[in-house]
Amino acid sequence: MHVNLPELQAFLYQLITTPERAKRIGNECDSAFGAAQVLVRSDQRLSAIERINIYADAYFHRLLDCLHEDFPATSAVVGSDNFVALVRDYLSAWPPTEPSIFYAGRYLPAFLRNHPLVRRWPFISELARLERAILDVFHAADVSTLSNEAMRAIPPQQWSTIGLKTHPAVEILHNEWRVTDLLGDVQSGREWEKPAHRKSTVIVWRQHAQVYHRDLQEVEAGALAILSDGASFAVICEEIALAAETDHIALIGRLLARWLEDGTIIRADIHDFPIVSQV
Repeated sequence: MHVNLPELQAFLYQLITTPERAKRIGNECDSAFGAAQVLVRSDQRLSAIERINIYADAYFHRLLDCLHEDFPATSAVVGSDNFVALVRDYLSAWPPTEPSIFYAGRYLPAFLRNHPLVRRWPFISELARLERAILDVFHAADVSTLSNEAMRAIPPQQWSTIGLKTHPAVEILHNEWRVTDLLGDVQSGREWEKPAHRKSTVIVWRQHAQVYHRDLQEVEAGALAILSDGASFAVICEEIALAAETDHIALIGRLLARWLEDGTIIRADIHDFPIVSQV
């Protein structure tokens, strides 16, 4: 019997990457059943469908294990059975398209926004997004940060024209729920509680191969929003001065010192960031 190899490969790929469909094939009225019988050899031990299902199950459980490792807090909140069902739904809607398994969970936070699980856990999408941000930040590109020593080496009269931006291994998240508290509970093995329904801005960053996150105060969040798109030091200082209720000079110094210490900012080409005002 002549078998068209590309057709066989496409057929098997479709069944293996859609485990639920492979399991539903089981009657002779199903065209896929007939195709499987023709294209895949059966014997006394296993039928063609049973052989396909071995690979389909292995494919699904490998991705399930991967997503469980990527989203441990999300899995802990919804429970094992719900997480398995979620992964099945997600993989049906967003099957992996990249060779690396790293990208398999890229769209899970967005998928969760419209999933039935949000009715019981309305914060679950933001929790998953925080976990994905931690993973993305860990794998983000590495470039030299702006150090205290490098900053002090710049003549003070040139500071206003310095172009700054956030390091590639920095993400800023705007949340409706305080999911950082929940994530901390799960990571520490404590009994988690439903997070407060309160707006928060979170910075996630990497330093020395470790990923950190913390909630931001409003003034710092506003400054980092400008900085993340690239801005001059003068513009950043102006933003802080407009938002600060206390001594903005001291606050600018504290924030800059923290960004330098955490390694969250880099020096950018000043020509990329037009100076629109001066402090």
